[in-house]
Amino acid sequence: MAATQLTSTSSLTIKNLPLFKGLRSSSGISKINVSVAYPSSTSRSFRGLAVNAASVTSNKYTSVKPLGDRVLVKTKIIEEKTTSGIFLPTGAQKKPQSGEVVAIGSGKKVGDKNLPVAVKTGAEVVYSKYTGTEIEVEGLSHLILKEDDIIGILETDDVKDLKPLNDRLLIKVAEVENKTAGGLLLAESTKEKPSFGTVVATGPGSLDEEGNRTPLPVSPGNTVLYSKYAGNDLQGADGSDYIALRASDVMAVLS
Repeated sequence: MAATQLTSTSSLTIKNLPLFKGLRSSSGISKINVSVAYPSSTSRSFRGLAVNAASVTSNKYTSVKPLGDRVLVKTKIIEEKTTSGIFLPTGAQKKPQSGEVVAIGSGKKVGDKNLPVAVKTGAEVVYSKYTGTEIEVEGLSHLILKEDDIIGILETDDVKDLKPLNDRLLIKVAEVENKTAGGLLLAESTKEKPSFGTVVATGPGSLDEEGNRTPLPVSPGNTVLYSKYAGNDLQGADGSDYIALRASDVMAVLS
């Protein structure tokens, strides 16, 4: 589906949001009359998929048509309550990191090859933090992303079944020690975040200059050491911690 046509008119407000803590944000607000139609589907919730910021910018359009290798994603609805039913203040509500693909571009050319976008409309995807251009349409948040910003495809309701794209990996993080060597219990805030784990799934590999896939240096089942501050932290349905990162962030295979 190359474009999402607008079929009705409604008020659309777009404003700039802060990108990173400590950086000055702009506060311009514009009003746009726009509406978008796309195939309806049953929405699903994905535990642990959240980020803190996204860039926002737009002008007046009469249609939303991603170009090249870009995709339009309808993001997951922000949770306003905790699991116990407590309402969260606006500042504590985290922006979603998953959503449904509602339109895709025509793809990109690499070398002599014309490569289509790797995701299809209707797919549920997980995307990188702090990425994309946010557009609010009929009260619903959307993002325009590059294909490379998409981490993987969610084929079930559990992150452990994520299908990584390109050169990305899904790793189950090693469990954190709950006690010191002397037997003292550690508080959550004092537990050191591990930087190693087991590879659960891998993407098909990165593209070279001729558009061919380069095999990844690791395989499912490998125990790997990765950069401490790399990737996107995710959480499985059973509470297990996962991280999605690029193969280049892996420093060694452990055995």
